[in-house]
Amino acid sequence: MLLAVSGGVDSMVLLDLFYKLRFDICVVHCNFQLRGKESDGDELFVQVKSKKLKVKSYFIRFDTEKYSKENKLSIQIAARKLRYNWFQELLSENQLDYLVTAHHLDDNVETFLINFTRGTGLEGLTGIPTQNGNIIRPLLPFSREEIENYALENKIQWREDSSNASDKYFRNKLRHDVVPILKELNTGFLSSFQKTISHLNDTKGMADDASYIVYKEVATEIEDTINFDLNKLLQIPNYKTYLHSFLKQYDFTAWNDIYDLVTAQSGKQVFSNTHVLLKDRNKLILSERKAASNNEVYFIDSIESKVNIPLKLSITRFSGGKDVNSNCIFVDEDKIKFPLTIRKWQEGDEFYPFGMTGKKKLSKYFKDEKYSLLDKENQWLLCSADQIVWVIGKRADNRFKTQKTTQNIIKIEVK
Repeated sequence: MLLAVSGGVDSMVLLDLFYKLRFDICVVHCNFQLRGKESDGDELFVQVKSKKLKVKSYFIRFDTEKYSKENKLSIQIAARKLRYNWFQELLSENQLDYLVTAHHLDDNVETFLINFTRGTGLEGLTGIPTQNGNIIRPLLPFSREEIENYALENKIQWREDSSNASDKYFRNKLRHDVVPILKELNTGFLSSFQKTISHLNDTKGMADDASYIVYKEVATEIEDTINFDLNKLLQIPNYKTYLHSFLKQYDFTAWNDIYDLVTAQSGKQVFSNTHVLLKDRNKLILSERKAASNNEVYFIDSIESKVNIPLKLSITRFSGGKDVNSNCIFVDEDKIKFPLTIRKWQEGDEFYPFGMTGKKKLSKYFKDEKYSLLDKENQWLLCSADQIVWVIGKRADNRFKTQKTTQNIIKIEVK
C-alpha cells in the first residue's frame, strides 16, 4: 500500500498505525513548493522518518503555481490534480494495490459543507467515500481531536502547516469559523453528522438501483455507442434526473442543452470533452468523440495486397456465381482500376446502387437508409479512381457488377 504522507498529524498517525500493524507499505510525499522553506522542511521531515522506519519512499516537487496558471485552476485544485495523477502513475508502475490517505471525519464535514454551499445533488452530500476504486481512507470514522489525542499519547512528532491557520481558503473559513459553532450548538454534532451521511448513502444506493433498472429499459449498447430510446424515456415523469445519472460520468456540463436535445430536431448534438450526444429521430446516441478523418485515404495496390487498416478486407479471385450480400461483393476485374482506395464520403459523392437503375447522391442514400450523423461519419467507401465501388458493408455499385460473360471475378469481403 502507498501511504500519502504530508508530515501533518493526520498522515503521521496513519503511518504509525500501518507500520505497527505490519502492513506492506511505502510512503509518498509531494512538495508543492507553495510555502518556501516550510515545504522543504516537510519533505526533509518525511524523508528522515521513512529512512528511520526503513520504509521505501517516493518524493516529487511540483511547480504548482505555474501549473495552476497554465491550466486556469485554483491552487488547491491544481495541487489535487498533480498529486493524484502522480499517485496513480506510481501505483501502476510499481504494481501497488492501494493508495491510503489520512482523510478524517472533520474533513468529511468540511467537504459536505463546501458542496452544500456551492449547490450539489445527492452525490455531493454523501461525503468522502471510505473507498473509491484503489483509494482507501481508513481514518474517516475518527475526528481530528481523536487523531491528535492519539498522536500525543503515542509521542508522535508531526509538522504544522502554516497555511491551515490562514482564512485565505474557503475550507479553512469553515474549519475555523463555522464547524466550531456547529459543535458548540450540538455537542454530539459529529455523531449526528455520521448518521446523516449513512442515511444519505442508503438513499443514494436506492437511487442508483432505480437508475440501473431504468437504464436497462431505455438503453441499448451497440458496439461503441449507447442508444437511448426516447419513447420509453419520456414515459418517465422525472426523465431528466435519470438522463443526468446516465450521462454524468461522460464529463457533460451543458445539462440544459442535453434536456433540450430530447425534443430537438434530428442531427442536433451536445459535446463534452470526451463524448458526443446526438439526437437521431426517436433516440439519443452517445459515442466517443473522434478526430475528423474525412481526409484519410488508404490505398490497395493489387489483389495480393493485405488490407487491415482502416478495416479488414479480403480480396481474392473467384470462379462461380454468387449473390451479393452486405458483407461481400463480386466485381468484374476488368472494370476496376488499381490502386483501389478506401476513404470517407464527401459532399457531391454519387453512385449507382446495386439493384436499381440510375445514379443516386450518397447523401440521399444515407437519408433514405436512415443513417445517423455518426453512421455517416463512420462509413467507409471502396473506390476505383473517382468512382464508388462499394459502400462497404452496405451497398455495391451497379457499374462493377459481374455478368454471365464476365471472365475474371474478384470477391471482396469485409471481415
